[in-house]
Amino acid sequence: MNRIFLIIQREYLSRVKKKSFLIMTFVGPILMAALFVVPALLANQDSEQEHVLVLDKSTMFLSALEENSKVIFTYLPDDTSLDSAKEMVDGKKNYALLYIPMSETGSMAFLEENIQLYTKKQPSLGITGNLRRQMEKEIQRRKLAAKGIDFEMIDSVKSDIDLSTLILGEDGNEKEGSAERSMGLGFIGGLLIYMFIFIYGVQVMRGVIEEKTNRIVEVIISSIKPFQLMLGKIIGIAAVGLTQFLLWVILTIALVSVVQMAFLPDPMDTAEIANGAGQTMQLSESQETARDIMDGIQAINFPLIIGMFLFYFLGGYLLYSSLFAAVGSAVDGEADTQQFMMPITIPLILSFVVGSSIIDNPDGPLAFWFSIIPLTSPIVMMIRIPFGVPVPELLLSMSLLVLGFLGTTWLAARIYRVGILMYGKKVNYAELLKWIRYKG
Repeated sequence: MNRIFLIIQREYLSRVKKKSFLIMTFVGPILMAALFVVPALLANQDSEQEHVLVLDKSTMFLSALEENSKVIFTYLPDDTSLDSAKEMVDGKKNYALLYIPMSETGSMAFLEENIQLYTKKQPSLGITGNLRRQMEKEIQRRKLAAKGIDFEMIDSVKSDIDLSTLILGEDGNEKEGSAERSMGLGFIGGLLIYMFIFIYGVQVMRGVIEEKTNRIVEVIISSIKPFQLMLGKIIGIAAVGLTQFLLWVILTIALVSVVQMAFLPDPMDTAEIANGAGQTMQLSESQETARDIMDGIQAINFPLIIGMFLFYFLGGYLLYSSLFAAVGSAVDGEADTQQFMMPITIPLILSFVVGSSIIDNPDGPLAFWFSIIPLTSPIVMMIRIPFGVPVPELLLSMSLLVLGFLGTTWLAARIYRVGILMYGKKVNYAELLKWIRYKG
C-alpha cells in the first residue's frame, strides 16, 4: 500500500507543479464565472434609445407608433421629399428613416408590401422587430374596424401568462423549478465531465506510453507490481483533476459573489427608489431580467449538483482511465492508439447525441437505460439530475458505476501487466484477448 501511495504522490506532485495546471486553475474559474455573470451584466445595462425618423405619406401611423426603451420617433412633415429625408439619416443622431408611402386606393396590402426602413448599417433585430409589431398591430386594427369589429375589445381579452413552476417535495414543501435552468445545468455538468474524462484520461494513457517507450517502467516494476503502478497512476491523476475542480468551484463562487456585490446590487434595495416628488421608481425591464437571472442562480441546489458531479466525475474518470491505461500499455506510440480509442470514445459521444432527447423526456426509457449503463451514466445522469431523479434510480446508477469501474480495472490490469513490457509488436484485438486470458 505504501508503494501505491508513493506512485500517487509522484503523479500528483509532478502535475500540480506544471505551469499549465496553474494557468488553467485560474483561467477556468474566470470562464465559468462569465457563464453566470455576463448574461446578468448585459441584461442590467439599459440599451440606448435610437432616434427613428418617420415619413408617413399615408398619415395612418402618426399616432399609432409608441416610443419605448428602444426607439424614439420624430415625425417629418408630409411635404418632405424622400430624398431629403434619406439625407438626414446619419446612423448616429438619426438612426434610421421609416418610410410609409401613400396608397392611392387605401389598400392595406399595398402598405404591407411597400413600407421601407432606411439605415446606414444593418439595423438590430430589436429595432426592426419593434417597428414590425407596432405597424402590424395598427394594420390589424384598421382591418377589423373596416369589418365592424372592435379591436380594443379583442385586445382587452388577450392574456399574458407568467407560468411559475413549483415542485412538490415528499415533505409537502414547495421549491421553484425551471426547465431552462435545468437544461443549462445538465448540459454544463455533462460537458465538464466529458472534458475531465478526456483530459485526464488521455494524461494517463500518455504517461503510460512515455514510461513504456523510455523504458522507465522496467525499473519501476522491479519494485512494484504492474497493477499497483497502474492503480497509483490512475488515482494520482484523479487527485489532480479533483483538486483543480474544487479550486474552480471555490474561485468561481468567489468571483460571482464579488461581481454580484459590485455590479448587481440587491434587487430588494433597488426595487423602489424614492424621488424628489415622493413617488417611487420601479425596476426597469433590464434590471428585472438581471434580477431573475441572479434569483435563478441562487435557487440552484449547489450541494446536490456538486456532490453528484464529484461522484460521477470520479466514477466516470476511474472507469475510463483504466481503459486508457490499458490502451497506453498495449501500443508503442500515441499514433497507434486510434484503433483502440474509437470503442472507448463512442459511448461518450453517444451520451451527447441522445442528450437532447433526454432533456425532452428526462424520465423516459431512453433516459433511464443510458443513465444506469456505466459507460454512459456519468454524462447522462448529470443531464437528468437537475430535472429530478428518483432515489432508487440514482442509487442503482451509482452502484452499477462502481461495479463498472471494478470490472474495467480488472480487465485493464490483465492487459496492462503484459502490454507494459511488450515492445515492437503490432497488437490487435485478438492479441488483447490472449493477454486477458493469461494466467498468473
